[in-house]
Amino acid sequence: MRKAMVLIASLFAGTVLAAEEHSAGGEKAKPDVAEYIMHHVSDATDYELEVPGSDEPIEIHLPKLFIPFHEGACQGPADTHGEGAVENGLGAAEHGAPIPTLAQGCLDLSITKHTLMMFLAAILLVGSLLIWSNRDKSKLVPRGTGANLFEMLVLFVRDELAIKNIGKEEGPRYVPYLLTAFFFILFMNMLGLFPWMATATGNIAVTCALALMTFILTQVAAIRAAGVGGYLAHLTGGVAWWLWPIMIPVEILGLFTKPFALTMRLFANMLAGHIVIFFLLGLIFMMGSAAVGLVAVPFAMGIYFLELFVAFVQAYVFTMLSALFIGMGVAMGHHGDHGHEHGEGHPEGAKSHDHGRAHA
Repeated sequence: MRKAMVLIASLFAGTVLAAEEHSAGGEKAKPDVAEYIMHHVSDATDYELEVPGSDEPIEIHLPKLFIPFHEGACQGPADTHGEGAVENGLGAAEHGAPIPTLAQGCLDLSITKHTLMMFLAAILLVGSLLIWSNRDKSKLVPRGTGANLFEMLVLFVRDELAIKNIGKEEGPRYVPYLLTAFFFILFMNMLGLFPWMATATGNIAVTCALALMTFILTQVAAIRAAGVGGYLAHLTGGVAWWLWPIMIPVEILGLFTKPFALTMRLFANMLAGHIVIFFLLGLIFMMGSAAVGLVAVPFAMGIYFLELFVAFVQAYVFTMLSALFIGMGVAMGHHGDHGHEHGEGHPEGAKSHDHGRAHA
């Protein structure tokens, strides 16, 4: 980890010092640290591998893919002769040409830096599970550090998050999703701590998509437990009908505050840590003194090690809150009997109560 931190510092120093040499009249210009930080934490269509001591990073142009909904929809305004237009619905637009938005009939499916990190995290996750999973069913106890670590995390998510927040009967049904969310977020968080990598969870679009998956599954769990009638009745808050115009909008708003909280919590925490690290290192160049590095670099290393902890904590928090929201949806089936008396026998929520009494 110390080598990784030193390499990060050298990459930062090399890029900023090289940028200083390109000022007008040969005079050194004060580096724009804020612009540098935002450039490195934001998404991009090109992948840059920075070389210490050089202001010319190695650029890897990622594939650009555009799908037009009508002819010429993905053709930029500069493409007067058809250059950069998408052929047969698939292709790459002219480099640097502005691309119309979805509202203009062009769907942009281009591979970006954060998309690449998501693919890499998925590959590493699948590979790790294939290597360290206990595929030998004759051995009840897995051997090896990696296998035991994965088993510990899987049991923790199943027993402490899924079952405790959703219940013994319905909890195991949602364990696969919770495990996928936990490990996928964890791997994306950890990738951002390696040199030349990026943190996909520092992109609000990525965290919003993850939260949207939890939102959809929560609504499915609620409808499955209470039925459509019980689900709609829950939106009234159980109050008198003349209060419905107030309660229904409040309940609907409450449905969307949960995924919003998931989105912003993961996004803000992962983005803030990297900004703080770059800013601490940037103080060396903002102050124009190498002596500042005696304080800035140790503090940056401390934040870096804290980010290792935050990577696990944020994966845990997202998974725990997802399990909690799903559990709240499942609990709709246990609140009253108005959603269970519509001639369909005994739904699963009612069966769970009878099943519990039978074992009491």
